[in-house]
Amino acid sequence: MNTKQENNGSVLLMTVFVIALMSALVMGILQINTEEIQLMQNQVYAAQALAVAEAGLNDAFAQIRANSSWTSGFTSKLFEDGRYTVTVTGSLPNRTIVSIGTSSQGFVAKLEANITVSDEYPYIIRIDSLRINE
Repeated sequence: MNTKQENNGSVLLMTVFVIALMSALVMGILQINTEEIQLMQNQVYAAQALAVAEAGLNDAFAQIRANSSWTSGFTSKLFEDGRYTVTVTGSLPNRTIVSIGTSSQGFVAKLEANITVSDEYPYIIRIDSLRINE
């Protein structure tokens, strides 16, 4: 008995289809991973900018603790890989301090603190409100 099989390339066609499907799946997974890595990097850079802004706020607190009438602030002061700018407004005992931190990648964070300063040395600072990125 002689039987002849005729595939006419159907196996080849199925193989090409499976390879194309797997390639599309792998490219989709790679695209998702790339986006997640970018989101993670953005989160890290934003946290760095917030840390720089917090350093500016702490620097201003140190200046006020030493001299309660200090209001000169800082302009583009270097901190690690970033820079911060601090402005001080208001009259004693109430002051408003705004610290804007910029990371080396250009991300920006803003901290604004309303404070009350005691009237005798050492000057104690009470933070009445703190706003982040508003």
